[in-house]
Amino acid sequence: MNVHSSRYKCTACGKCFRSNEALTVHRRSHSGEKPFECSVCSKRFTQSTNLVVHSRIHSGEKPYKCHLCDKAFSESGSLTAHMRVHTGDKPYKCSLCDRSFSQSTNLLSHKRQAHSKRRTFECPYCGKRFKMNNKLNRHVRIHTGAKPYSCRHCSDSFAWHHQLKLHLLKSHNEGTWLTCHICEKKFSQSSNLKEHIRRHEGVKPYVCCECSKRFCTARALQCHLLKHSDIKHFCCCSCGKWFKFKGSVKVHFKRCLDNAAVELFPN
Repeated sequence: MNVHSSRYKCTACGKCFRSNEALTVHRRSHSGEKPFECSVCSKRFTQSTNLVVHSRIHSGEKPYKCHLCDKAFSESGSLTAHMRVHTGDKPYKCSLCDRSFSQSTNLLSHKRQAHSKRRTFECPYCGKRFKMNNKLNRHVRIHTGAKPYSCRHCSDSFAWHHQLKLHLLKSHNEGTWLTCHICEKKFSQSSNLKEHIRRHEGVKPYVCCECSKRFCTARALQCHLLKHSDIKHFCCCSCGKWFKFKGSVKVHFKRCLDNAAVELFPN
């Protein structure tokens, strides 16, 4: 330890710092002080740099751009995590099996789904239980038909924001269509246009780390990775059988309904 750094010592935990400014910031971890407030949403931060990064959520500024697929991010850490999609790097390893993941959140989800038997979130309509609250929230829409995104021009409402955006373009001429320069097909979202152009150009920046197969979109890669996984995300709400793919559970569910109808109304 540098002899000068001992001058800036935290009296609460004994940790030493190279400057008084660094010590001042550290002390806030003990006091809970957050002197930097967002002028838009009033969220508070311990450091001005954290406020600057947070402010980009409101301004839409995304200075960190991927040079492989043109995706942009408001934080450098988000870009670093995104680049693993292209490199196949998976630094987060499961301590219970041999699986590895590109992001810590994916590792956490894996442990909850693959290694935990607890399903603490219960559907109030049918009693089905889920390991994660966001899965329950999506499931509940099956029962409620909730459409939280409402059009300000008419009485239409939608389950997802992109559906509302498309409606505003088509029905109320609000917003700007994005046009493919190759075939002139129109899109409501820039991400969809970028994916579309990649298909024209044959660009496939997303690489499977298991078999090296390449894909145009991250969504296509994620779907493909299910082939290499034992995790089954989709459950038949009729019989409780689990499936890897949404298409498989849809076909199975229809068959379940047909079989139930035969049992109820035999020839």
